[in-house]
Amino acid sequence: MKLSQFDFKLPPELIAKYPAKHRDESRLLVLRKKTGEIEHEIFKNVLKYFDEHDVMVVNNTKVMPARLYGNKEKTGAEIEVFLLRELSQEQRLWDVLVDPARKIRIGNKLYFGNNDAMIAEVIDNTTSRGRTLRFLYDGTYEEFKTALFKMGETPLPRWVRKKVESLDNERYQTIFAKHEGAVTAPYAGLHFSRELLKRMEIKGVNLAEITIHMGLGAFREIDVEDLSKHKMDSEQIIISEDAELMVNRAKDAGKKICAVGTTVLRALESSYTTQGYLRSFEGWTNKFMFPPYECVVPDALISNFHHPLSTLVMATTAFGGYAAVMDAYQTAIKEKYKFGVYGDALLVLNF
Repeated sequence: MKLSQFDFKLPPELIAKYPAKHRDESRLLVLRKKTGEIEHEIFKNVLKYFDEHDVMVVNNTKVMPARLYGNKEKTGAEIEVFLLRELSQEQRLWDVLVDPARKIRIGNKLYFGNNDAMIAEVIDNTTSRGRTLRFLYDGTYEEFKTALFKMGETPLPRWVRKKVESLDNERYQTIFAKHEGAVTAPYAGLHFSRELLKRMEIKGVNLAEITIHMGLGAFREIDVEDLSKHKMDSEQIIISEDAELMVNRAKDAGKKICAVGTTVLRALESSYTTQGYLRSFEGWTNKFMFPPYECVVPDALISNFHHPLSTLVMATTAFGGYAAVMDAYQTAIKEKYKFGVYGDALLVLNF
């Protein structure tokens, strides 16, 4: 597959700037992979496609307040720092992006918070924009982490962050969010409400939680036409034995497995046996899925509508088939579905 095959015209007005009034009231386009048939629904009706003992696999990562603003020593120039991942608790080391990168060099000190409450030293260049920072803090690790995150803000995408500041802490987290470590929300999980979870419980649809700490790798611009030459950034995944057991019991019983989000799909497809069963796993994955990749673990996928040329669109087509998913995207554009983190949902059924 070529990068250009995932390009399409997305009208700017279809990029959602606000979340739906209620989480489960976004629109839902349903695509039946085997027939290409399309249905139009509201997300809260998603359970009509699932039965007792089917399993929804969700991501329980929690978005950390990853965007900080500081000032460079001497010049006082404002610097934006985006926390990517923690490298060492003991040494207070973080892998970060800085903007503008050209002003920051090894040895520079950055000051954050009121009265320069936090100081960081640049100790390494990791990429053209990336740096490794050592935060200089005398308190305990728990005190440091609390102080650091208190200065940060929720890293909403640029096109929505000025519009929904009062909703940052609630609506940019899923109701499953437990384990802090992601820099972006798992889009598909944002559609689930507590009311919908209660109806899942009543119907007997099971919920399996796994953890994928999403970085920015899935959103990086691809700069090669031949997709086989693109390298994904690694993301940390944790698949518990409980999740393994729940998914594999459902498989043995002939029940359906639904991946809630392309990151969940990526995690499930990163750890399975030759018989197609899920395996518990804790580690990292840099798996990059695009057609003609054949997905093994899930039977259904819930995804948002994503931007052109994104790895998220590619992963969706890996599950649903290139032609069928791209046709569904054109239908979504024609019917004015919303795209992006606060956009509408796509349910692809492979049964």
